[in-house]
Amino acid sequence: MEIYLWIKALHIVAVIAWMAGILYLPRLFVYHAMQIPGSEVSETFKIMERRLLRFIMNPAMIISFALGGWLILINPGLLEQPWMQYKVIALVIMTGFHASLSRWRRFFAIDQNTFSPRFFRVINEVPTVLMIIIVLLAVLKP
Repeated sequence: MEIYLWIKALHIVAVIAWMAGILYLPRLFVYHAMQIPGSEVSETFKIMERRLLRFIMNPAMIISFALGGWLILINPGLLEQPWMQYKVIALVIMTGFHASLSRWRRFFAIDQNTFSPRFFRVINEVPTVLMIIIVLLAVLKP
C-alpha cells in the first residue's frame, strides 16, 4: 500500500506541473498574438513557448498518464467506477486541448498565427473548467 501512495503523490505532482503549463501557454499566446511577427519580442515568445511545451508540459503529461495508468494497474476496479469513467473522458478532452496548444505553437513558430489575443483569452478558460471537473470527480467520487 505504501508504493500506491507514493505513486499517487507523484501523479499529483506531475498533474500540477502539467496544469501549470496548460494554463500558462495560452496566456503566452495572448501576448504573442499582440506582437509583430518576426519582432524581437515575438522571437522571445517563440523560445518561451517551445521550452514550456517541450520541457515542462509534454514530460509532465506523459508522467501523469504513466503514473495514473500504474495506479489503475494496481487497482483495476477503478475503471468500473462511473466517476473514473467521466474523469477519463475529461482527460481525453484535456489531452486534445494540449494537442491544440501544440499545434498553435507551431503556427506561431512559423509566423502563421491567425487567431486574435481575444481567442486565446477565451480558450484559456477551457483547461480551468476541465480541471475543476476532474478534481471534483476524483475527490467527491459522485
